[in-house]
Amino acid sequence: MSKVITISREYGAGGHSIGLKVAQQLGIPLYDKEIMEETAKASGFDLEMVENEEEDVSKRSSIMKSICTVSSNYYFDTQDTIHDVQKVIIQNMAKKGPCIIIGRCADEVLREAGIESFNVFIHADDVHRAVRISQIIGSDNATEIQKLMTKKDNKRHNYYHHYTKKKWGDGRNYHLTLDSGVLGYDLCVKLIVDAVKGSE
Repeated sequence: MSKVITISREYGAGGHSIGLKVAQQLGIPLYDKEIMEETAKASGFDLEMVENEEEDVSKRSSIMKSICTVSSNYYFDTQDTIHDVQKVIIQNMAKKGPCIIIGRCADEVLREAGIESFNVFIHADDVHRAVRISQIIGSDNATEIQKLMTKKDNKRHNYYHHYTKKKWGDGRNYHLTLDSGVLGYDLCVKLIVDAVKGSE
């Protein structure tokens, strides 16, 4: 297996969990939070700031507001710096060999660098996602869950469009799109593994 796999996902659709199982079956590393950690080291920014700002180009975060009173231009320069650092880190991770990279426009980052990847998008209906999100946040408040679902998806949509000029979730941008709510995680894992092996 010689391909890098990128996984983009709706919040609560299980992209990380599915990716982790695929990585285990294929015997390759998965990079998600590791990208944030490496970005913080390379950029000198605080890890918490990187975590809160890396996929949000819509507004200032509470962290940024609390640590500095600067112009919005400086703020967006900071976000661009984080993105630029992440691009290099993602490319370097992909150059090391087969792996799975979660989110962060990795599909487009690798395409621009001329690095072949197999790109997956995972989605699900609101009911299935709400159940998953309830488990993640430890709350069954329907209003809270819906607001968080919308906020996270909007952030990812805006981030992807801002840096790729493409529509997040558009099937034409991916080799495989899967409905984890209908298919279930295990079948999604099997389909990804089979598709990657079959495309070699």
